[in-house]
Amino acid sequence: MLTRLAAIIAVLGSMLLSGCGYNTLQAQDETIKAAWAEVLNQYQRRADLIPNLVETVKAFAAQEREVLQGVTEARARATAVQATPELINDPEAFGRFQQAQGELTSALARLLVVVENYPQLKSDANFRDLQAQLEGTENRIAVARQRYIRAVQEYNTTVRQFPTNLTAMLFGFQVKPTFAVENERALASPPKVDFGSPSPAAR
Repeated sequence: MLTRLAAIIAVLGSMLLSGCGYNTLQAQDETIKAAWAEVLNQYQRRADLIPNLVETVKAFAAQEREVLQGVTEARARATAVQATPELINDPEAFGRFQQAQGELTSALARLLVVVENYPQLKSDANFRDLQAQLEGTENRIAVARQRYIRAVQEYNTTVRQFPTNLTAMLFGFQVKPTFAVENERALASPPKVDFGSPSPAAR
């Protein structure tokens, strides 16, 4: 009798949780975690490429110390932010992470502008390979971020809407931070190097 009663209570509880949006919140939360893991994976891929890129540029343009140092320091600041799954539950930490990654994107853009003045560097096979990998990674970062933004948008809407906002409040589901629109626009147009056109210095 007790076993049957417990089963009935479990079924009713399951129906209640499903109807109040609990399962939706859980599913959306897991989608965000997966999307965030991919964002971190692509940012780490970019960070791993930078040391070789800097060393390659240095071999042809050692005099560009300020730009090279700027990229190295920006990378250090970006990797110093502890990028953990929990970061998406801390708006302040998320903001620091976004700022550090934005600074690294800007530093890389300045480096690629400088590269235009060194035709020998642009024609170096190693640099061309690193550049192709970097551009591919920037594109994957943009895609991963867009997926994360969409996942957070859907989740945050569920957290704020009635009656699921009551369920969110009861079980501790809170609004999650997302990337700023301005930063997203900048990333949508990553810097490119045209290897086919000689720089003014080469003409």
